[in-house]
Amino acid sequence: MAEPPGVASHPGTFARAWAKAVSGTSYLPMTQAQLEALLDRLTGQLAGALLTEPFDLRAGHRVGAELVAAHIASAEGLGRTVEVIQLRLVRDLGLVAEDVEDRMARLLAAVATGYARALRDRTLDEQESIRRAAMRARTQAERALRASEARFRHQATHDPLTALPNRTLFTERLTAALNEPGRGAQRVGVCFLDLDRFKVVNDTLGHQVGDQLLVTVAERLSKAMGEHLVARLGGDEFVILVEHSGGTDAMVTVAETALAAVGTPALVDGHELQISASIGIVERQIAGANPSDLMRAADSTLHWAKAAGGARWTLYDAERNQRELARYALSAAIPAALERGEFYLDYQPLTSLRDGSLVGVEALVRWRHPELGVLRPDSFIGLAEETGLIVQLGGWVLAEACREAEAWSAGGAAAPFVSVNLAVRQVHRPGLVQEVRALLRQTGLPPERLQLEITESTMMSTAEEPVRALRVLADLGVRIAIDDFGTGYSNLAYLRDLPVTELKVAGEFVAGLRSPSVGRTDERILASLVSLAHALDLTVTAEGVETAGQAERLRAIGCDAAQGWHFGRPAPADRILARIR
Repeated sequence: MAEPPGVASHPGTFARAWAKAVSGTSYLPMTQAQLEALLDRLTGQLAGALLTEPFDLRAGHRVGAELVAAHIASAEGLGRTVEVIQLRLVRDLGLVAEDVEDRMARLLAAVATGYARALRDRTLDEQESIRRAAMRARTQAERALRASEARFRHQATHDPLTALPNRTLFTERLTAALNEPGRGAQRVGVCFLDLDRFKVVNDTLGHQVGDQLLVTVAERLSKAMGEHLVARLGGDEFVILVEHSGGTDAMVTVAETALAAVGTPALVDGHELQISASIGIVERQIAGANPSDLMRAADSTLHWAKAAGGARWTLYDAERNQRELARYALSAAIPAALERGEFYLDYQPLTSLRDGSLVGVEALVRWRHPELGVLRPDSFIGLAEETGLIVQLGGWVLAEACREAEAWSAGGAAAPFVSVNLAVRQVHRPGLVQEVRALLRQTGLPPERLQLEITESTMMSTAEEPVRALRVLADLGVRIAIDDFGTGYSNLAYLRDLPVTELKVAGEFVAGLRSPSVGRTDERILASLVSLAHALDLTVTAEGVETAGQAERLRAIGCDAAQGWHFGRPAPADRILARIR
């Protein structure tokens, strides 16, 4: 930089003093050397302004503005700048001019003015930037809020995985279809679809593959169903709404189309998956229909399709549904019926075919239902087994049979044993041995007067614990019988290693003995069973004996005992006691 006229020394000395004065008054985004270089340049501008003719204040304005631009923008920084310029600029630079004092005052005012204007402009710029940033932020926030609300609405009505309508939207559409004015005489249909054995895919290949499979199924159903609404209700459940049904045949066509779409092998994540589905179909007139009833009926019908083996459709059957509702109500009433004492036992005699004596009785449970009257076991035992209530009910039967049988000892003659059927769940209970021991101890019934009847399937179970429990009971003296022998595995070989004392031959074989000509085959079968059972030191009781002819033929082939209407119908405990006496 050329030294201005009248400058006696280098401005670097002054610039260093100026830099030292303003250091620390503001955050300066520059090094000390860079600051000194800036102030050295501004020093030259100030010196030139003092000495140049004519005197021009614009240089002071520029210096003030540049200080603000360099972030020397605090009140303290301005004060020190004015102070160092006033005290040292003329002296350090050796400036010589006639009116230098007057020019210095005016120059300092110009620096302050430029500084204030620049600071004001910067503040306004910053405020404008803040305002614009706030507007941008508000706009972005509003846009994000609208997008979030929209997503909350691509989530409230649609399934996030498959993008299909969800339960909410499906229910809205179904409700709208049922409530549309003037459509009461028209018909509507629903196909409730569930993938068969989908859990196997999740368990073996992982949920990621399972989710991809659901997406594939959703795409196929959407494409195959055309105008009909396809929704995902959750899990592997889908539903198809046919708002204008053409009748049952049309709904069957829809269901078969859906099954075909699902049944095509799917390549998912490198795995070729062969899947199938079950569908429950409900189709009815709109008048009188409501969404809840339709979906409940569709759900029940889907379960019928599943129970039938899957990979099929099933039509809703109102009569079947009523029967199942009645069955459900009956099963739900069992616990309360036990508490109210509505169950009781009848006993059917087991009679010796050698001398006609009463050797035992079979306990048969009855239900004195307050509305339906007396119910036989076939009305509720199956329900109890399905729901697991058979453990509670079977425990009551066992306890009541032991209690009543012990009282027969007072009859004076040899009291018969009591035979009680054990369900599969009872046999598999860990506490069976302890339960029987406690009952025998509490009632005083001798172990040899209790017989437990087990089904063939229970004895053929691969589980060792039930067989071990039965061995313990047999060692106590409790009799173990195989019930309905001949209807299951009919394998005498496995009986060698089991704690069995008696076989009860199924009534199907005995029924053939009514006719001398027709029953020859059954008679030969029975004779073989009796012979083999005796070889294993087992006694044989024939069930379902209804005629004297059947009893005679059974006696002739060596059968040990029999039960059936010919020997007496089931009767209460007091009748058994009277017969003993």
